[in-house]
Amino acid sequence: VQLVESGGGSVQAGGSLRLSCVASGYIFTTYCMGWFRQAPGKEREGVATINIAGSRTYYADSVKGRFTISRDNARNTVYLQMTSLKPEDTAMYYCAAFHCAAYVGLGTWALRQNAYEYWGLGTQVTVS
Repeated sequence: VQLVESGGGSVQAGGSLRLSCVASGYIFTTYCMGWFRQAPGKEREGVATINIAGSRTYYADSVKGRFTISRDNARNTVYLQMTSLKPEDTAMYYCAAFHCAAYVGLGTWALRQNAYEYWGLGTQVTVS
């Protein structure tokens, strides 16, 4: 199983970035996906999560209305579109996956690290 993130970089406050995560080595359409971030000296926190069909999403309050998670099952890829970026969004961003049912309801539990089975190595986002 491999999750590879890309799309990070440096951006000014108010700007936008789109992160991508390509999955391989497992059946993408049997896993829910999530994005997490970790700033220096802070714990890793869940940012957004999405169900298999892409029809349900759940966001941390800190990013709600600014970030959008989506997925393209034909490309085994999950995205995180980030807009109105703030300096406090600076962090390493990770994508992660957990096996889930098609009808699963997403909530705060799906933003916890212990829900996830597979992790990428991360992509750095710096907002100045």
